Amino acid sequence: MQCWIYKGPKRPDSYLYLDREDDFDHVPEALLKLFGPLEPVMTLELTPERKLARVDVREVMEKLQQQGYFIQHQPKDALLDWSAYS
Repeated sequence: MQCWIYKGPKRPDSYLYLDREDDFDHVPEALLKLFGPLEPVMTLELTPERKLARVDVREVMEKLQQQGYFIQHQPKDALLDWSAYS
């Protein structure tokens, strides 16, 4: 599964993954406003075996199939072990 990743100046630590290049039709307008003007970051080929740095690839693929987009939020404090709160 191919995906396109974008970022915006208002949320520099978050990323918007899309199932189609430059297709923001499925993304709620309020969410787009939170990001500000979006710019492309990269394109990835997702497979269940692929490892992503901060998110589970299967979750990303599921959200892309269900809603056409996925939001990756970066942790506020990279030193904090977030697994204790899951």
